[in-house]
Amino acid sequence: MKKIFLILAVSFLTITNSNAQKFAYVDTDYILNKIPEFRQAQDKLDAFSADWQKEIENKKEEAIFKKGDEVIKLQQKYFGQEGDLYVKRQELIRPIQDKIHDAIQQLAANNKYQVIFDSSSDLIMLYKNDNLDKSDKVLELMGY
Repeated sequence: MKKIFLILAVSFLTITNSNAQKFAYVDTDYILNKIPEFRQAQDKLDAFSADWQKEIENKKEEAIFKKGDEVIKLQQKYFGQEGDLYVKRQELIRPIQDKIHDAIQQLAANNKYQVIFDSSSDLIMLYKNDNLDKSDKVLELMGY
């Protein structure tokens, strides 16, 4: 803004006094700062600017929180207890688990086993005889 006023002032002086070779300059910032109305206007502009900046920051925070909530909801939708992953797992894995269960039932009935333990579960087996491992037999009964 200072440069614009300076250019205008110099242009005006050059045009009006083209014959006279007098030069002058002004400091428009200095002049503006000496005018009370300018300072009041500047204070109002600063207040508007601060209010608008706060509004922008609040909107950004709201957007961040909203997005955060959206992410949490999406995470629950996909990975929650009854989420999409659980449903897909039931669709894709459950039939296989049912086949394994049926084959284990058949193995137990055919060989008159009273109990068949799952060594992959949390059941602590301090010792196991590999001859008693019938995993391959279950796979065989399933056709694998």
